[in-house]
Amino acid sequence: MTNQELEAFCYSVAHDLRNPLRGIEGFSRILAKDYADRLDDRGKGYFERIRSAIYRMSSLIESLLNLARLTRVEMRREEVDLSQQVRLIMEELKKKEPEREVEFVVAPDVKTVGDDRLLRIALNNLLENSWKFTGKHTRARIEFGVTQEDHEPVYFIRDDGAGFDMAFAEKLFQTFQRLHSPEEFPGTGIGLTIAERIIKRHGGRIWAEGAVERGATFYFSLSRSDKPASKEIQERRNFPRRATDRDRRVAHE
Repeated sequence: MTNQELEAFCYSVAHDLRNPLRGIEGFSRILAKDYADRLDDRGKGYFERIRSAIYRMSSLIESLLNLARLTRVEMRREEVDLSQQVRLIMEELKKKEPEREVEFVVAPDVKTVGDDRLLRIALNNLLENSWKFTGKHTRARIEFGVTQEDHEPVYFIRDDGAGFDMAFAEKLFQTFQRLHSPEEFPGTGIGLTIAERIIKRHGGRIWAEGAVERGATFYFSLSRSDKPASKEIQERRNFPRRATDRDRRVAHE
């Protein structure tokens, strides 16, 4: 089965699963309304677990559908102001949890060529990831910037949150793979997969560096044309170097 056939199969299965799940969700609402007084505490506990499982399965199905749709969306390349997109997303995040103390740092006038809507989705997933994994810190810092590698711009989003063990870095972009439990940090485990899929559609690559409780940095590159990067550059990108102090100074200037 080709990747395209597999994507079509996953889309079809995820789409068909929605109707029976809606039926289960509907009947659970009836139970909650008409039979709640007949359930003891243990029964109510079981019922809440059922409702939680329904919600999680619904989220997983919608995530699968969103992932499958990315391969069907036509690319429209234009100049994109990444700095402006990041600022707008950060404002939305602040509105969700205004009580949090988070310092946002955005490099000015960072622009590229790509699909504006898709890049907004990718940035939103990456920034929401940083927002989530800095949530247990009293104060946090999230930064967007750009450096240079192989004479091409490499963009990054850095935070000082929970981080991760580099031994498991290859799992970050795998569908439904999680390095933290849902109880500790909620989510479907597909946001980074969506970001990676969008970056690849732009002829680029994404990778990450981090350390436990010392934050994480997600780097990504974007091709400035409809042609993928040269074979030589792609091979060099297989082993991305760690950003130097000079790179970080340049990103702030």
